Parts: sequence; C-alpha cells; structure tokens
Amino acid sequence: MNRQENIRLAQQFLEKIGSGASGVEIAALCTPDLDWNIPGDSGVLPWVGHKTGREAMSDFVRDTQTTIERVRLDIKDVLASDERAVILGHLQTRINATGKLIDSAFAIILTFADGKIASFLMLEDSFATSMAARH
Repeated sequence: MNRQENIRLAQQFLEKIGSGASGVEIAALCTPDLDWNIPGDSGVLPWVGHKTGREAMSDFVRDTQTTIERVRLDIKDVLASDERAVILGHLQTRINATGKLIDSAFAIILTFADGKIASFLMLEDSFATSMAARH
C-alpha cells in the first residue's frame, strides 16, 4: 500500500468513529486477525490491553459508547508512510461510573494489510486513564 491510501483508510476510520457507527461496522474495516493493543492497566477498563481479532474493535466501540462520555476529541494530524498511518490528537473523556475526566494527548498507530486495518496501537496517558476509572 502507499502513503495516500493509508491516509485515506485512517481518515475513513476516524469518520466512522466520529459518526457513531456501530462496532460491527467499524470492525469491518479490520482484518479478522486484528492485532489490538492499548497498553495500560488492563483490569480497569475492558478495552485496555492486548487482544487479537476483529471483535476487539467492535467491543471497544460498544464499550466506549456505554462507559464514557466523549467531551472533546481533537485530531491534530494524520501522518502516513507506505507501512502505517499515525493519528495524533487530544481527547477529553468522562468515565461515567466515576465522573472523573481524562484529559490526554494520544497517538494511534495503524498498520494495514489488503486494504484493512491489521494492527491498532493506541498510546495515551495510561496512568491518568487508570486513576480516572478507579472509584
């Protein structure tokens, strides 16, 4: 794949996330053996940790739609090479169960295979996320 195609796929992913598309619809953008990773305290929120399979994406979408309130999401840049795309941004989310706000910069690194997302790695302030999710 090339740089422009990777940017297009990353933007398509962002558009689906922003539109409130279902988890199944967004997971359809991924390979069946998606490599999913959001490093952090894997016991505190269901989407944190390393998983394999398209279900990780659909579960993430479903769980975030019910567990958090998106306060603000700013995409700062989408960068790409022939191998991957990187989405840089800033988010503010409120954990429904605790009412605590997470305010964090993030980077999402996507790699692609056959026009689909093959790996998803999100880097954020995992300490702040863990603290906000704890009662």
